[in-house]
Amino acid sequence: MSETALHRLAARVGLARDWIDANNRPQQVSDEVLRKVLDGLGHPAQDEPATLASLRAVEVAEDGEHLPPLLTAEVDQPVSLQRYFAPGSAVRCTLESNRLQHLTLDAQGNLPGGLPIGYHQLHIDERSFTLAVAPPRCYSLADAVAEPPPRCWGLAVQLYSLRRPGDGGYGDCLALEQLARSAAERGADALAISPIHALSAVDQQHYSPYSPSSRLLLNTLYASPAALLGERSVRMAIAACGLEQVLEDLEQRPLVDWPRAADARLRLLEALYQDFSKAEHPLRKDFESYRQAGGQALEHHCRFEVLQAQAVEHGLGADWRNWPSAWHDPYHPEVEAFADAYPARVEFHAFCQWLTERSLQRAQQAARSSGMAIGLIADLAVGADGAGSQAWSRQDELLANLKVGAPPDILNRSGQDWGICAFSPEGLKRNGYRAFIEMLRANLTHAGGLRIDHVMGLRRLWLIPRGCKPSEGAYLHYPLQDLLRLLALESVRHQAVILGEDLGTVPEGLREQLAANAVLGMRVLPFEQTQPGHFKPILDWPDNALATTGTHDLAPLAGWLQSRDIDWSHRLQLIDAATELHWRHERQRESEGLRRTLEANYGPQADNDAVIDAAIRYVGHTRAPLVLIPLEDLLGSDEQPNLPGTTSGHPNWRRRFATPVRELLDDEHAARRLELLAQAREQAWERDR
Repeated sequence: MSETALHRLAARVGLARDWIDANNRPQQVSDEVLRKVLDGLGHPAQDEPATLASLRAVEVAEDGEHLPPLLTAEVDQPVSLQRYFAPGSAVRCTLESNRLQHLTLDAQGNLPGGLPIGYHQLHIDERSFTLAVAPPRCYSLADAVAEPPPRCWGLAVQLYSLRRPGDGGYGDCLALEQLARSAAERGADALAISPIHALSAVDQQHYSPYSPSSRLLLNTLYASPAALLGERSVRMAIAACGLEQVLEDLEQRPLVDWPRAADARLRLLEALYQDFSKAEHPLRKDFESYRQAGGQALEHHCRFEVLQAQAVEHGLGADWRNWPSAWHDPYHPEVEAFADAYPARVEFHAFCQWLTERSLQRAQQAARSSGMAIGLIADLAVGADGAGSQAWSRQDELLANLKVGAPPDILNRSGQDWGICAFSPEGLKRNGYRAFIEMLRANLTHAGGLRIDHVMGLRRLWLIPRGCKPSEGAYLHYPLQDLLRLLALESVRHQAVILGEDLGTVPEGLREQLAANAVLGMRVLPFEQTQPGHFKPILDWPDNALATTGTHDLAPLAGWLQSRDIDWSHRLQLIDAATELHWRHERQRESEGLRRTLEANYGPQADNDAVIDAAIRYVGHTRAPLVLIPLEDLLGSDEQPNLPGTTSGHPNWRRRFATPVRELLDDEHAARRLELLAQAREQAWERDR
């Protein structure tokens, strides 16, 4: 087969044949892998006729005068439309405000600037499209604070790790609300939380927050029904279900028992729904209003939940890709008929979503009304489970047959398979970026900020065909400019700051592009070394990235200083003896270097607690607009929430704090470190203003 046709096809659809690895060495994707990835993208290339046919189809679609349903533009900048329309064409523009405006394309076929930001409907030569006019950058911390420069601070928390009386074995939105008030009282501007995307209701063994069924809906286990329906209703439902002993046992455990806790919570929600649906409940109108506003995305998700439960019950499994073909299509008459046959089951899932959404709304309102400049910072997973609700409902826009991961590097010699699927660049364009826009809106509705996990995915993602090893993948490029414009538009609309997790291999120039769009990068203390043991001076930290002492994938400072993460890797046999020895030697150099750096700034540190105190002061004194301190570092915990590369052996996403959330920040270490952080941020503001 002609290599040229295969390589041309790959290039036309944004698939990179050549790439540079983490060690700065050139690599090339084999033709065999290219064919498999192309097939996953919907472009068959198994032989020469198939490849040529796919290439012709792509060329016709791209080179013709096909007008996309949505184009993006930057406010006050002309828009080139010469590819689609003749110069001098008349333009009828219906603004988002419904005001009509008449324009004319200039001699070069450009639409003049001047349209306000928003989504406008343009009609030219009997053809129509949406023009998304974006602000020049995202909403920033400078926009959020009263007196620039912003030197904000906040806490980062794994929501499930919080503890309150009657929580059922894990933290929920009511615990989050209590923490928000407590943190705001101490001067915090933000509270960053772990993802609360919807997980599968029937597969409770699958509880990683970064592998959701859908990023459009919420994990209903986090609802706090007592906050809406009242304590009495919840107590009565618990008694009716005989859950008292189960819930008490779950609450006493140091780790979340997700399968048991989820089963108990779902039984409770079922009982509450039965009571809610029997008579005209006072909140019925609010529920119906929520359901109507949720529209198609909510309805599809609820139907999927019912279908999935039915499929599992009848031995078809939870993965929709293995269901009967009629059930593959959300709009198929059989799916419609199924939903009509089980209206109460569909409504139950909508009820659970409503409870969760209103609970989250309360938490954000508590944060803002208590004085936080930002409030909650939501976390957006980089992809969704290919077997889940979002991939089912948006099949043309998500690549359910390709998995996101990372190529082999020095730390992961086999590469990484994250087990999730990503957007299709072509599908997004075909559908006017519908799936991307609705996802942003869903996650910004009750948040003052959004952290985008693996923000490099706005530019490229390493995609692996199902059934292949992580090394058998390729980078797919995304329409970065369009995505950044839509991100800026939704950010400004929601007055929410955007954070981009840019750790790992970052494509050249991406950080600069993100900074120009006011997307804050991330700088993590253990990584901020010019060479092992040599930490960057305070004033060398950038002012276009947030600063933090750690992430959920790293050992907290107490554990880092004790090499607890290396102990775990040894215990689970993730590394050989030579690698372990090398890592321990490097960690000793790094921890000694950190102590030297902190002592140069703050004097001798008597013990590890003092080192953690000084480290928090250190990041607090940087020029970062925002400093986030994980609760683990505030309390001096030594165990991390997640150990990358493991799915068993380490209690990922299960650790809980022993102290109730109302008392958490009164802990001796936490109170001291909060005061040190607040002082450091004030001093940084005084220095830099």
